[in-house]
Amino acid sequence: DDFDRMFDLNVMGIVHATKAVLADMVARGFGRVIAIASTAGLKGYAYVSVYCTAKHAVVGLVRSLAQETAQSGVTVNAVCPTYTDTDLIGEAVARATRAGRDRNQALAAFTKVIPLGRLVKPEEVAAAVLYLCSPAAAAVTGTTLAVAGGEV
Repeated sequence: DDFDRMFDLNVMGIVHATKAVLADMVARGFGRVIAIASTAGLKGYAYVSVYCTAKHAVVGLVRSLAQETAQSGVTVNAVCPTYTDTDLIGEAVARATRAGRDRNQALAAFTKVIPLGRLVKPEEVAAAVLYLCSPAAAAVTGTTLAVAGGEV
């Protein structure tokens, strides 16, 4: 059940959204498909194998669709952020704090894998997406752009 939910959310959501727009983009001769994946789609993490499986599937989907649309004017890419300063991480830190863990130690558990030494900011992820939407990225397709502070 966990696998099905994780796969539906992280993979099938992208499949359905892409299916809804891709044919029109190809017909128009222009489009940008950008999936938000994760560094978990580029490497493995212990104890989150289902999540890693789903994110690896997203990366594979992006690479395959990019090959299929390469001459159509449509680019297909993925942005792969590491741990990002969002409500999700905030809630995880809060849970750890409620369980008696020091807040700084809980936060350090996330940032220890990031050589930059901090969480990624949401606006840094957004900037990567904007780049991939820009004319400057017209030849960038089938790639993963890691916004990961040096993690990968």
